[in-house]
Amino acid sequence: MKRILIVEDELDIRELLTNYLTHEGCEVSTAEDGVEALSLFSEKEFDLVVLDIMIPKIDGFGVCEVIKKQSNTSVVFLSALNDDDSQIKGYDLMADDYVTKPFSMPVFLRKVNALLRRKESVQSRWDALLTCGDIVINTDTMEVLICGRNIELTTREFDILHTLAKNPGRVYTRELLLDLLWDYDTLVDERIVDSHIKNLRHKMGGEYIETVRGRGYRIAKKDI
Repeated sequence: MKRILIVEDELDIRELLTNYLTHEGCEVSTAEDGVEALSLFSEKEFDLVVLDIMIPKIDGFGVCEVIKKQSNTSVVFLSALNDDDSQIKGYDLMADDYVTKPFSMPVFLRKVNALLRRKESVQSRWDALLTCGDIVINTDTMEVLICGRNIELTTREFDILHTLAKNPGRVYTRELLLDLLWDYDTLVDERIVDSHIKNLRHKMGGEYIETVRGRGYRIAKKDI
């Protein structure tokens, strides 16, 4: 199930998008302003963000800039701003598409589905061999090399490292790692994440995974 974040301050459009995308089989989260959007983005991993520009607190351009600095998540602007300058600015911020209001829902859904298919195709090729600084991860063979040296990891350790390395620079909270990597039906203490991180550091070297105090973990800046 694809996860989509809708950032839109107009209730009727937000509900319309939610209903259609849910019907398409997507898991949808919504935000009414930029601060709420970035808070949700820090808690969950999304495949796509549908982003209005003229939203309160932090506008859509600011939200897009943060998202693209932290991840490779696809962003589609959905805005009443139809002038060339706004659209150029959106693409300069690495938005994947720009749709102007009013819009055709069937066309919009096809754009979304095309982006999700493209992301899935690129992701599968990219994930097979992922390089992050000194770290090379092969998801086909579950091998990890650091400076050419093979590192033996458990399945859980591999999954944690792969998740961190997919979005270098992004901080992953313990809660988010549990949400992504552990079974929903299993009751797990958050400290289990700390235990796996400790084991990873022991095997890899302590300099590769960085603790962001009060927030979580990320790949150390020198390896981005």
